[in-house]
Amino acid sequence: MSLQIHIDDGTPPYEQVRAQISEQARSGALPVGYRLPTVRGLAETLGLAANTVAKAYRALEGDGVIETRGRNGTFVAAAGSAAERELASAARGYAERARRLGVAEEDAVAAVRDAVRAAYGD
Repeated sequence: MSLQIHIDDGTPPYEQVRAQISEQARSGALPVGYRLPTVRGLAETLGLAANTVAKAYRALEGDGVIETRGRNGTFVAAAGSAAERELASAARGYAERARRLGVAEEDAVAAVRDAVRAAYGD
């Protein structure tokens, strides 16, 4: 695992840690089941406060990217299932909001189709 923190970047260090671990897990650079360093160990390596790394780990765990197994350590979770959970949660939120706004189902689906096409450049 390779992380670089840029203090003059303007992005908070915990967010840099979170984003880099998340990207490495999603890209496969950190394989499923990879054991992450301890909070204190990573903090020492990066020259950060332990609370900063702990905050990043909590956010990653909340996103489903990593999982803590008690005293056994913290590991990269199954990337596919984490991405699927995140996608399903976003879809549910969108559907509920569209319904509250009184948007017809066909129009809500069309809006998603348009957004996906725009995001993927089709």
